[in-house]
Amino acid sequence: MNKKIAIIGGGNLGKAIAEGLVKSGFTLPGHIMVTKRNIEPIRYLEEKEILIGNDNIEAVKYADLIILAVKPFQVHDVLRTLQESLDAKRHLLCSVVTGVSIDSIQDIVGKDFPVVRAMPNTAIAIQESMTCICLRNTDATQQSYVEDLFNQLGRVVAIDEKLMDAATVLGACGIAYALRFIRANIQGGIEIGFDAATATLIAAQTVKGASELLIQTGRHPEQEIDKVTTPKGCTIAGLNEMEHQGFSSSLIKGIAASFEKISKD
Repeated sequence: MNKKIAIIGGGNLGKAIAEGLVKSGFTLPGHIMVTKRNIEPIRYLEEKEILIGNDNIEAVKYADLIILAVKPFQVHDVLRTLQESLDAKRHLLCSVVTGVSIDSIQDIVGKDFPVVRAMPNTAIAIQESMTCICLRNTDATQQSYVEDLFNQLGRVVAIDEKLMDAATVLGACGIAYALRFIRANIQGGIEIGFDAATATLIAAQTVKGASELLIQTGRHPEQEIDKVTTPKGCTIAGLNEMEHQGFSSSLIKGIAASFEKISKD
């Protein structure tokens, strides 16, 4: 579909989405617009044939898909200014704003308005995001379009909105957890003899390879672990020591602590 796309909010996430969609060829040149109050920081997007502007109402009139990428505290004010320009028969509204429910959006734009709530992570900047979406009042064509869009920026899965906080913890906070694991690997690598640059490359590529094994094969992690844990070998010795020190339990407790925090806020 050659839909025109408006991204309301030209911050890091809004820019990453625009650049990723153009780079992937998902949208035609000149079919995507990014808005920001001060357009100077996003002026470079014009070199990539991305339209820019500071008038959100004009952007909405231009577009078929509207991606809301503003700060959480700005959502209600922005939507109120756009309310009269939004058309439920023409527009599909997609929010990538953390912590803002579909109900709160529809309280402003109308209960019948088709809305998508999406939770990408920071790897969207390199088109490797894990994006969780939930949809309301959308038809099969609209759902397929949104899934296709976010698949250009990584991987996408549709979930119930009640799981969006959990998705934030596992997918968005999870980037930090994975990077902390890699950092620990690097520190260990330096201790056993590697320079920092080499240890970083080995650790990062190894984690990338492990992830791809699971994604491409669909196998359980333990199936792949079994392949490298030979009897009385160094792998099982290391794994057992990590478990003795609470590796898995501390990670699970960390995820639970993050979820408890986000649930209360």
